[in-house]
Amino acid sequence: MNTITYRQLRLEDATRIREIDASQFIGKAWRDIEGIKQLVEINYQDSDFSNGYENHLEALRMTITSGGSALGAFDCEKLIGFCSVNPEIFGMKYKYVLLDQIFISLPYRSKGIGKQLFTLSAKEAEKFGAEKCYICAGSSEETLAFYKAIGCIEAVEINSKLYENDTRDIQLEYSLG
Repeated sequence: MNTITYRQLRLEDATRIREIDASQFIGKAWRDIEGIKQLVEINYQDSDFSNGYENHLEALRMTITSGGSALGAFDCEKLIGFCSVNPEIFGMKYKYVLLDQIFISLPYRSKGIGKQLFTLSAKEAEKFGAEKCYICAGSSEETLAFYKAIGCIEAVEINSKLYENDTRDIQLEYSLG
């Protein structure tokens, strides 16, 4: 692995997310069983972007064209990860922005790249005037462990529209500043 560089993604970079190996084996995931969150075995191989490449590509394009932040991590010229933050502020008690996507290519996981992208994206979120990042995290054990390790907690305010997009997602927040 060479030196990893980080930079803003441009609209013409968006299709390069195909360079990322987004596959993930999900051994255990958090599920709501009779009102109690429990870690259950699911043993599922997600071979590509969850919800499909096209959905993630369109979301990334929307983030970029709406003035949001999309940061890429590169090993030489290869895109190996990205993180995006939408610029729209929402929330009643706090000013939230959505940390919409974060993906790291399979061979580059657990090397601090996701943490670095998250940290840089949090700084971008502050520029939008946000107090907190809102995250709709996938429910896999590893995904939640990543977010908890960098300081995310369960969201104080639940954005019902985002929650309804996938009720299995775990709604998290990260305080800025």
